[in-house]
Amino acid sequence: MSLFGPPVSLSSRLAALIQRLGGTSRASRLILERASRLQLPFNAMPTTRDSICWLEGPPLQRLVELPRGALSGPVQEDKAQAHAVLIKTVEVQQQPLESFDLRLIDGLSSCDPEQAYFTRLEDYAASEACRQVRIISYKDFVRTISQALPRFLAGEHISLRQASWHGDRVFWAGEQHSEAFACAVTYARRRQLEITLPAELSRYRLSSSGLAQLQQRYHVLAMPSAAWSDPAFMSLLLDSGLPYARLSLLRTPDAPEFLLLPKHSAEATALGEGLRLAGAPDVVQHLLGLAEHQAKASPAR
Repeated sequence: MSLFGPPVSLSSRLAALIQRLGGTSRASRLILERASRLQLPFNAMPTTRDSICWLEGPPLQRLVELPRGALSGPVQEDKAQAHAVLIKTVEVQQQPLESFDLRLIDGLSSCDPEQAYFTRLEDYAASEACRQVRIISYKDFVRTISQALPRFLAGEHISLRQASWHGDRVFWAGEQHSEAFACAVTYARRRQLEITLPAELSRYRLSSSGLAQLQQRYHVLAMPSAAWSDPAFMSLLLDSGLPYARLSLLRTPDAPEFLLLPKHSAEATALGEGLRLAGAPDVVQHLLGLAEHQAKASPAR
């Protein structure tokens, strides 16, 4: 017998939820039961690999300035309410820096799929993609870094990015000549060449208050692409006219789409609880886990 007791079966969890929803309508309880028995190809939320690529993992930074049109759904008010909560889950702080050592940069913003597999700029600079870049002398270094930063010698400020879900890694925000930039920074590190520029650093963090509000007001579930053509699921979503909104945030092929179900609606709550029982990943719990890791890595000062 397990030290922690027998595992809780789906039927037991369903019965407990139905009992908890006892004061709600029979229609809500039926939605819960039907949703819990859906057979959909749910997958866990993608994790963020340690990578030099800014775009590796969920692009949570997009939530800060999420366009209203990014959400889909039949009712404008439902989409507007979901949007108002989502944009508060991530916050950004702009920090001007009088002098920043470029050797501390270890990430790129303009990434192709191959770059995402590298964990250090040195490894990327030694790869086939950077083979054409040659730096032998300081003159070569200036020529190379000036490809990425045309006004390097004039001391023009550089734009940088940092996100708590990427740890302490600092990313260059430039969009072109990433090979030249990576090779120049690697050369400066190897030669212990101090190169400083004024900088503007954008720091992205998950907001604890924003996540708390999201958890209080919504079920947010990661739905596989197959769900939107599944008759059983679409019937549950549409037939009762319950409120919902959809968000496509992830860029990878066949990435899940987020379904936001407001908890003020008994039917939407029943669908959310049922989908969780069926195996739908809880996006809010995933984000809370990232925030907890963020808090441990960066204790309050």
